[in-house]
Amino acid sequence: MNLRVALYTFGQFSMLADDPVNDGFHLRNDPILENIENAPGFLARSGYASDPGPEPWGEEIYPRFYKERGDGWSPASLSLWSDLESPMAFSYFGLHAEALSHGREWFQKPQWPPYVLWWVDGSHMPQWRDAVVRHEHLHDKGATAFAFDFKQPFDASGQPKKIDRERLKAIVGLQAKQG
Repeated sequence: MNLRVALYTFGQFSMLADDPVNDGFHLRNDPILENIENAPGFLARSGYASDPGPEPWGEEIYPRFYKERGDGWSPASLSLWSDLESPMAFSYFGLHAEALSHGREWFQKPQWPPYVLWWVDGSHMPQWRDAVVRHEHLHDKGATAFAFDFKQPFDASGQPKKIDRERLKAIVGLQAKQG
């Protein structure tokens, strides 16, 4: 069975989405989405019904932590990766990492996990609904083989795992060469 890693992220803006305080987020969003397409280990991402690009993977829903304030959306992503180290390299190195360093300017301090990871088999495309279930599970029960994070990862067989730091460094090196 060909297993892949699914990654779901969720944040809630501190101010309404179109508030000028979020301009830095919006300026980085499209370049980050372009970078992800060429990231080592990246396989696919869900699009959004309201945007051009990839088709959405099911109805877009948010976890129970989402509070509607009149702007109708909150930053969230759903993607597939070939291994555990690749999304970590993309998230914490390069342009995405630079954007994360500004997160306090744009987002509420989360009372929930900012992301969740889980393994999916090669024939399954995760849906937004699947992602929300996993995200809420991580919040409610902590890291398990069902839903985990980079701090407490699990391998595809459901056993606790350590991040392969050498592989991570190699992927970061590939990213740097791609610019």
